This record gives sequence, structure tokens and C-alpha cells, in this order.
Amino acid sequence: MQKLNRDISAGWRLFAYVFLIFFTLITLMPLLWMLYSSFKLQGEIMMYPLALPKEPTFKNYQDAWSIGHMGIAAINSILYTGIGTFFTVLFSLAAGFALTKFNYASAKWYYAAFTLGLLITVNSVIAPLFIMETRMGLYDTRIGVILPYIAFGLPMAVLLATSYIRGIPDSLIEAAVIDGASYIQIFLKVIIIVSTPVMATITVLTFLRNWNEFILVFILTSGEHMRSLPVSINAFAGRLNVNYGMQFAALVIGTIPMILFYIGAHNMVIKGFGEGALKE
Repeated sequence: MQKLNRDISAGWRLFAYVFLIFFTLITLMPLLWMLYSSFKLQGEIMMYPLALPKEPTFKNYQDAWSIGHMGIAAINSILYTGIGTFFTVLFSLAAGFALTKFNYASAKWYYAAFTLGLLITVNSVIAPLFIMETRMGLYDTRIGVILPYIAFGLPMAVLLATSYIRGIPDSLIEAAVIDGASYIQIFLKVIIIVSTPVMATITVLTFLRNWNEFILVFILTSGEHMRSLPVSINAFAGRLNVNYGMQFAALVIGTIPMILFYIGAHNMVIKGFGEGALKE
């Protein structure tokens, strides 16, 4: 590593620093602009869109919280994201265990089916999904949102889990079988414990995907009590009248949990990619 560092010229090192600083600035500037604009009233935003607030106020946050029903939207987002992520991780590890350690002939076809699931987008099936949920009585229910969250998260999660679990030595499972453990006990006490790195990766990726999801909640629910944060934030953007102050405040409310989650979990995802997702 030290030899590699010596081989990098000062010019390339300077270019790398300048590029990274530039990339950091263009990433952070929209977030900073959104943050300080959320403390300005609508008139000040329209007249001085880039200026700092002259008289900072929390009125936008109060209005966004009450008018946009952000409290129930935040609870819904936590429920949709938490439950959907938990079952996506659990089912993907179970599928990875079954597809790699049971050695049955049709396993490759099931694996191919999960892989083909990566090609199916939400937009391509949203119309038949809406009709199906309406006929089954799942429209405008929380379970009607969580089930598609799990279904669309499984293909990538199964791909990652299968790649990792395939690398776990069969001798480890054989030793547990000799000790009298059932396959459920092996899954709970061996596979899940050993698969912690890839489980962290799947958790982070699925959580971020579910938290930002918009179209499923927007199409499959109609009541305000079923909205998630992205859908509630979108309600402030009307065609003829856009209240930028409340919209910025709502965006800050919806972004803070994501930033806190990333700060707490970024070490896990880096470790997961290094030890799990790239392992064959």
C-alpha cells in the first residue's frame, strides 16, 4: 500500500482532492439551500431565493406538520419501511439457504426466477397490481403497501444473500446436523449469525429503497391516514399554487431520518460490501 501511495504523483493527488471537494460541494449545496430556505416565508423565498433568511421562522414547520399530517405520515413511513425491510431480509436469507445448501435439481430455476425479477419495475405492473389489490380488498390498507414492498425488494436481496451463503462451508452445516440440530435451528443459529455482513448490506439497501418509495403508496392508497412521508411532501406541490416554504420544511422533516440512519449505518454497509456482497 505504501509503495502504491508513493507511485501516485502529486498532480494526480491534487486532481483527486479538487474533484472530491467539487463533488462534495455540489452534493451538499442543495441540502444547505433547502435547509435555510425552510426558515424563510413564501414572499422572501420568491424575492430572494438564494439569500439567507433575514428573520428565521419555524412557521413553515408548524404549518407543514399540521396541514400535511406529517406525524401520521412519519409513523406510516416507519411501519412500511421497518416491516418491509425485516421480512425482505428474513425471506432473502431463507431463500439463499434453501437455494445453495439443499442441492435439489430445480434450485437453479428458482434462482433464475428471482434474477428475472430484477427486470420487473413498479411502473410496468402498477395497473394490474392496483386492480388485483382492489378485488382482494387490500386497496388503501397498510398490508396492501407492505406486500409489494417485500416483493420488489426480494430479487436483489436474494441475489446478494445467495452469493454470500454459497461461500459458507458445508462442513459447518454438517456438523450442526450431526449435533442434532434441525434445519430451522441451523438457519436461526448458524446461517443468520454467519451472514451478518450481507444481512447488514441488504438491510441498508432495502431500508433506503423503501423509505424513498413513492408510487406504490401514491397509487395503492387514497386516505391521508395511509400516506407516507414522500407522498405527503408531494401534496405541497400543486399545479397552480406551490408553497415553497412548507415544501422545504416538509423535505427537511423527511430527510432528517435518512441522514441519521446513514450516519449510524454507513460503517455497516461498507463492511457488508467488503465482506458480503462481493464475496463469491
